[in-house]
Amino acid sequence: MEFRKTGIEGVWVVEPQVWNDDRGYFFESFSRRDFETAVGRMDFVQDNESRSRYGVVRGLHYQLPPKAQSKLVRVVRGSIMDVAVDIRRGSPTFGRHVAVELSAENKLQLFIPRGFAHGFSVLSAEAVVLYKCDEFYSREHEASIAFDDPALGIDWGIAPQEIIVSSKDRAAVGLEDAILFEY
Repeated sequence: MEFRKTGIEGVWVVEPQVWNDDRGYFFESFSRRDFETAVGRMDFVQDNESRSRYGVVRGLHYQLPPKAQSKLVRVVRGSIMDVAVDIRRGSPTFGRHVAVELSAENKLQLFIPRGFAHGFSVLSAEAVVLYKCDEFYSREHEASIAFDDPALGIDWGIAPQEIIVSSKDRAAVGLEDAILFEY
C-alpha cells in the first residue's frame, strides 16, 4: 500500500497494490500493519455501507467528542467525490477541504481523522461506498455542516440543479454556526 499525504495534515490517500491477471484482480483493502506504520494506531470498530444514485450528496457529517470518528472510505461500485473538511478551530487549515475522486476502478481510499466533517457526491449512475469507523455511531453526538456553505467553496462535481440531498442535510448549518472541535 502507498500512503500519500494531502494538503491537510492527517488526511491521507491510500492506494493499494493491485494484482491484475486474466481472471480479474486482487488487493489488500486494509492492512493494520501498513496502516499503523504510515498513519498510526487505529482500532476500527464499525464498517458502514451505502448505496446512492447519481447526484446524491451525503454530508457533511461528523460526530462530536467523546464519540468523534475517524473514517477510512472506499468505493466498490461507481465513483464519488469524497470530501474531508477541517473543522478544528485554531488549526492552520481550519475550513479548508480535501476532495478526492474515489472509484471502483482507481481503488483509492481516503482516511479522514477525527476533527473533520465528511461528505461525498455520487458521480456515476450508482455508487456503493464502504467505510470503516474507529468509534460507534452515536445519534446524540452527530452533527453536520451545510454541504453548500459558500465559505467552504466545495466543488461536488455535479451541477447544483442536479444535486439530491436529504431534508436533514438540507437543514444543516454553515461552518460559522456549527459546533466544532478545538485544535
